[in-house]
Amino acid sequence: MKREFVKLIALTICGSLLLSACGGIKSSSEESGTSGRPSISWLNILHTASPPTETVLKKIEDATDVNLKFSWIPDASKEERLNTSLASDTLADIVSITIMDNSTVRNALKGGVFWDVAPYLDEFPNLAAINQDMRNSASIEGKLYGVPLQKQVARNGAVIRKDWLDKLGLSVPKTTDELMAVAKAFTDEDPDGNGVKDTTGFVDRSDLVYGAFKTLSSYFGTPNVWSVSEDGHVSPEFESEGYIKTMDFMKELYNKGYINQEFAVTAKTDQQQNFAQGKAGIYIGALFDSKNLLNLAKGIQDDMDLVMVNDITSTGNESDRAIWSASNGIGGLLAFPKSEVKDEAELKQVLKFVNDLMSEEVYTLLTFGIEGVHYEVDQNKAVTIMNTDLWKQEVQPFASSRPKEFGYDIHDADPLKKESDRLIQENEKYAVLNPMYSLESPTFSSQGSELQKTITDATYKYILGKIDLNGFQQAVQSWRKAGGDKIIAEYQAAYNEVHSK
Repeated sequence: MKREFVKLIALTICGSLLLSACGGIKSSSEESGTSGRPSISWLNILHTASPPTETVLKKIEDATDVNLKFSWIPDASKEERLNTSLASDTLADIVSITIMDNSTVRNALKGGVFWDVAPYLDEFPNLAAINQDMRNSASIEGKLYGVPLQKQVARNGAVIRKDWLDKLGLSVPKTTDELMAVAKAFTDEDPDGNGVKDTTGFVDRSDLVYGAFKTLSSYFGTPNVWSVSEDGHVSPEFESEGYIKTMDFMKELYNKGYINQEFAVTAKTDQQQNFAQGKAGIYIGALFDSKNLLNLAKGIQDDMDLVMVNDITSTGNESDRAIWSASNGIGGLLAFPKSEVKDEAELKQVLKFVNDLMSEEVYTLLTFGIEGVHYEVDQNKAVTIMNTDLWKQEVQPFASSRPKEFGYDIHDADPLKKESDRLIQENEKYAVLNPMYSLESPTFSSQGSELQKTITDATYKYILGKIDLNGFQQAVQSWRKAGGDKIIAEYQAAYNEVHSK
C-alpha cells in the first residue's frame, strides 16, 4: 500500500512537469506507424530549446526498421526528471543516463533495475567493437548496466599561431622546453609586427582541468586524477612528481610574463576572444576549438593560420607521449529497465536497434540530417550544411542520441575540424585513463568537490608565488586530514575488490 501511495504521488508530480519522462513532448510515428515493426520507446536528453520535428525521425525508423517513440527530458532538469521517473517506475525501453554519479541513479543501477548487457554485446557487430577499456570504465562493481555512450577518449592538445611561428622562424614545438621557448618568443619578439610589446605566448583561463594545466600535466607524466602503482597502491594525482613539474612550468610562464597575468580569473569566452584578437599565440584545450577560434578571428586577424599539436612531451621521447582522458571516453549509458524490457528476447531486439544506430547511415542522419535537404557531400565524404537554421531545428536535437560519436568516414568539410578529428582519434593510443572512474567512494561523493577546493586553491597560490612547495604540501595534508585519507582508503578497497575477481 505504501509503495502504491508513493507511486501515486510521483505520478502526480510527473504529470505537472513540462517535458518530463512521463508527461513530456513525445515524437514518434506510432499513430501512423508501420505495422510489423517493433515499437521502441526512448527516454532521452534534450540539449536544444525544442525537440526535433519528425522529418529525420522517419528516416531513422526506416533505417532501423522500428517504430520509435521519444520522450525528451531537458538537459537542465535531467537530474530531477530522471529521479522522478525512477521513483514512479515510469521509464521507457531505453533510458539515456548521463549522470552516473547521481546517487539515486547509481543505486538503481546497482539495485537490479536495469539489465546487465555484458553477456550480450558480442552478439552484435557494432556493439562487439566496444573495447574492453570502455566496457570496464562504464561498469559498476563489475556489471555493465547499459551500452556505453562512446565519446572521444582524449580530445586535448595545443593550438598555435602557425603564421607567428613562420614569421619568427620557429618550428612547431615537440617538447615542453620548445613550448616554453615559443611562449617566450611570442611574448618578446613582436610576432604581430606592430612594433608594440602587446602579446603573450599563452592565453589561459580559470580552469585547472579543461584549461592548460591538465593537458600540460600529461606532458610531464602526471596520472589522470588517480594513479595505481605497480603494487596496487592508490594515490591522487597531486601527490605525483608530474603535478609539481606542471606547477613549476606554469609558475615560470607567469613569472616571466609568457601567459596572461590574470589567467586565474579569466573566463573561457574571454580567453577565446583574446586569442582571436591576436593577444596571444598558444591556446591549450580541446583541439576542435581551433575551428571556433579561427571563425572568431574573421575580420580581426584575417591572416591567422593555426597548427594543432598533439605530440608534445617533456622528454622528447615518443614512448612518453600521453594525454589525459576527461571521462575515459564514456558519456553515460543507454540502459534498459527490466520493467519495460521484459525478457532476453526483448533485450536482444532493443540491442539490435542500438547496434543499428551505430551504422554510418544512421550516424549520418543523427549528425548531418538528410542529404540534399540538410547537407551536401562531396566525393571525399566531406559535408557542408546547406541551411544552418533548418539543421538546428530538425537535426541538432538528435546529437545526444548517438551511441558513438567518432570513427566514421563522413566528416565536416572544414579542414581544421577534419584535422582535429584525426588528431583526437590518434590521441586514443596515448590516452591516460582515470583508474577510479567507475569505482565508488562515498566520502568522495559527499565531500569530494568541497575538498578539491583546497587543492585547487593551493595550486593557484603556488603558481602565483603566494606559497612555496612546503605550503602546497601542507595543503595536501589538510586535504588528507579533512577526508582525503578516507577517500583514498575507500577507492583502494573498491579497486582491490574489482581486481581480486
